[in-house]
Amino acid sequence: MSLKRVVVTGLGALTPIGNNIESYWEGLVNGKSGCAPITYFDTENFKTKFACEVKDYNPTDFFDRKQVRKLDKFAQYAIVSSEEAIKDAAIDLEKVDKFRVGVIWGAGIGGLETFQEEVIGYANGNGTPRFNPFFIPKMIADIAPGHISIRNGFMGPNYTTVSACASSANAMIDALNYIRLGHCDIIVTGGSEAAVTIAGMGGFNAMHALSTRNESPETASRPFDATRDGFVLGEGAGALILEEYEHAKARGAKIYAEIVGGGMSSDAYHMTAPHPDGIGVERVMLNCLRDAGVSPEEVDAINTHGTSTPLGDVAELKAITKVFGEHASNININSTKSMTGHLLGAAGAIEAIASILAMKNSIVPPTINHSTVDENIDPSLNLTLNKSQKRDITYAMSNTFGFGGHNACVLFKKLDE
Repeated sequence: MSLKRVVVTGLGALTPIGNNIESYWEGLVNGKSGCAPITYFDTENFKTKFACEVKDYNPTDFFDRKQVRKLDKFAQYAIVSSEEAIKDAAIDLEKVDKFRVGVIWGAGIGGLETFQEEVIGYANGNGTPRFNPFFIPKMIADIAPGHISIRNGFMGPNYTTVSACASSANAMIDALNYIRLGHCDIIVTGGSEAAVTIAGMGGFNAMHALSTRNESPETASRPFDATRDGFVLGEGAGALILEEYEHAKARGAKIYAEIVGGGMSSDAYHMTAPHPDGIGVERVMLNCLRDAGVSPEEVDAINTHGTSTPLGDVAELKAITKVFGEHASNININSTKSMTGHLLGAAGAIEAIASILAMKNSIVPPTINHSTVDENIDPSLNLTLNKSQKRDITYAMSNTFGFGGHNACVLFKKLDE
């Protein structure tokens, strides 16, 4: 059985540096930091007082007040970004076979704010469990693709992948394979997260995972820099329309890129820390290249997981050096988390979009906030520091890893047609 080709025909984004694809890309190429003091709650007693929040977002611009009460913010973000992607792909909802259109979405946590509010409400009450009837439907991680399907009548595969920060990359790989095997013509995929909450910040602070650079939030996310001290929590969503190539051609769709491979692996090492030698990361990139039938020497750009943690950045770059050998120094390596922060389950989606737009526009967005060389990092690597770089890109890779040792990697190819 020959596998079908799969292409990207639509994009949508709601991020800390831009609330649609155009503004997101503008923020990326200009090295815009999305980090600022938290506005959602009082941070006086928190170790970390900043995050990468979505800005200038008003839910009533997209939903009526009754709908807002039924939707956690992570689901709102999913719907908004997916609607942009569907519109961008110019899908005629009256003509497509909706039984062959699916939604596979990623979320590492889901409705954390809803859970937090309901539990705090109960604790502050008299012990009587007066929970909101929408508590469970708002909170569960699978509700986002459910809403996307209901709004559009899509009746193909519909579910959420949960693999911590690798969730939306796993969703893209599942979507790729469903279309490859001929089960679907179109799949809306991506991920969303809204964990900038009391519980989210408190929990990650307790793990000592977050940066505490409160005196300079805009420079706190500094992947590969010797003075990095943890990641910056972000929120938002990214959506991609994956489509069978011949189906896209037949309807005259514009094509951003072809998705040619996906790889997965496990560190099998630790709940939260990466393997120091990057063994699982090395394997996931090899698996992705093998799946795509592409040699290491053909890869031009890698958007790394690059969270700005002391251990993770070094382990990932070690793995890149092992996989790509001497060619590693010819690759434009970057981390767009330096601008957006870490969107957890949505990270894979918005970073895949960054890779696709870099390929389309022949510009690699920078890794911002770098000032001090880390002696543990190979100095021959081009980490695209502080400024965008022009680059013709044929193959672009995007890496995403999650707590639990989950590793996912996707590879995109530029199409000339």
